Amino acid sequence: MRDIEKVVVLGANGTMGAGSAEVFAAGGCQVTLLARSADKAQAGLEAAQGMAKSSTIGSLMKSGSYDADLEEAVAGADLIFEALAEDMAIKKEFFARVTKARQPDSIVATVSSGLSITEMAAAGDASFAKHFLGIHLFNPPNVIVGTEVIPHAGTDAALLEPVVSMLEKRFGRVVTVCRDLPAFAGNRVGFKVLNEVAQLAAEHGVAYIDYIVGPYTGRAMPPLATVDLVGLDVHKAIVDNVYENTKDEAHANFALPGYVQKLIDNGHLGNKTGAVGGFYRRVKENGKNVRYVLDPKSGEYLPPDRAVVEPVPFIEEISKLHRVGRYREAMKLFVEAKCAEADLARKVIFGYVSYALNRVGEGEVVREPRDVDRIMGFGFNWAPPTVLVDVIGRSETIAQIEKYGLQVPQVLARASGDGPLFREPNVNIGRFFSA
Repeated sequence: MRDIEKVVVLGANGTMGAGSAEVFAAGGCQVTLLARSADKAQAGLEAAQGMAKSSTIGSLMKSGSYDADLEEAVAGADLIFEALAEDMAIKKEFFARVTKARQPDSIVATVSSGLSITEMAAAGDASFAKHFLGIHLFNPPNVIVGTEVIPHAGTDAALLEPVVSMLEKRFGRVVTVCRDLPAFAGNRVGFKVLNEVAQLAAEHGVAYIDYIVGPYTGRAMPPLATVDLVGLDVHKAIVDNVYENTKDEAHANFALPGYVQKLIDNGHLGNKTGAVGGFYRRVKENGKNVRYVLDPKSGEYLPPDRAVVEPVPFIEEISKLHRVGRYREAMKLFVEAKCAEADLARKVIFGYVSYALNRVGEGEVVREPRDVDRIMGFGFNWAPPTVLVDVIGRSETIAQIEKYGLQVPQVLARASGDGPLFREPNVNIGRFFSA
């Protein structure tokens, strides 16, 4: 693999484009940010510099437009990094231009979160396809280090190892290699849970379900608040892609709820749509931001005094135990709690463990449990599935999976010995329960 010193980022005006540029510049690369206009590209450069908070990094970046600068920039680049909209037609259009301008041994990568790498590779010639792969950074990439690398069948096999090594050693990424399947590993597993929770909210309410499946279960943010952060339109694109192109044991969990589609149709996309919101809406009252909460049944947003969720004792006690590092005791209480709230939360969390570890194996998305652990732990900032297995206990986890009619993963059924399944060196599992 050629040394990566010059990088071109396509789609520099987007959050991912600017964030990617910051990552590459922080690694010492000279980065050219391109967008449809020079002004938009310059805005992306300034955003990247703001993320880095460094004028030195800013000196490694320059901006330009597609019409004026793409061919020359691509011709001199070692890596062409595509961060355009998640639209196959748009990506193919630009890859056709890239394939004509690039050097024969330059690498071309897409930041796509789940579109077919194989289909994109077909947009260029044989050399393009040989040097093409997915490098899915998670947003914001200057903060979240989890990264998926996705080769396709025609990617040069000799390219994969040095690309992974470069991302890990030079750019500080935590890398998972995935097969080219819809949504790859992180979004396949993560959005199964997020959409399942959105389905449950139709019956139980937004604030209630975000509390019941909240940070105490081992995640940085409540699930529906996470969807607001990602964007309901992005959420829809991911779950629709998986629903249409896979038929696994959790297929029904990827069906977008009707009320979410109505939100999207009416422009309620989450945090990106400001005052109109998504699952939550922030309203300025008496000079203060007040959070209103969606009522899925009526479509109205309820003020705080009408969206109160009464504290549930077992959840409050688990949160206290987590704060002092008593994770096994906390999760023992989670398993043993006898109430409707605990039953609902257990079904979701053991569904997460089951689904994640069933994506491991021959013909599946990843090869080893560590692969799905890394992307869930460092891409989503969720407790990796084997961390939950370790703190709950392997036999108890299997019993709970069976109790809820879920599929027991072979990696659990075949595991032997009493040692931990989570084998990420130098990682304190407390980081996953810190919320």
